[in-house]
Amino acid sequence: MEEKRKNKRLEIDVKVEIERIDEDNITTVKYMEVEVTNISKTGLAFKVPNVEFEVGACFDAKIQIWTKETIDTVFKVVRVNPCEDGVYEYGCIFVGMTDTDALKIEIYQLFNDAD
Repeated sequence: MEEKRKNKRLEIDVKVEIERIDEDNITTVKYMEVEVTNISKTGLAFKVPNVEFEVGACFDAKIQIWTKETIDTVFKVVRVNPCEDGVYEYGCIFVGMTDTDALKIEIYQLFNDAD
């Protein structure tokens, strides 16, 4: 099947803490860690048990990447996929990330593809 995404998604072990942002720019969920299933320079997918968010929900996130650096970003949920045992997988796009931080993810992809 042909890949429809503009950027290749990488399976990677990163640590992500998220905090929900509502319409009034007020956080409604304190930081929680989620399991990232893949990431690209334009978005990420993550799983979390027993917490349901709607499409359009926005989050402030701190992503600790493989170099142990932390990327601060904002992302928006664009897809919700219920899994087994009350786990939900979310597909998200970055709506606030510096070009420098996006480049860090792209560089990792280049090294990963070379392996």
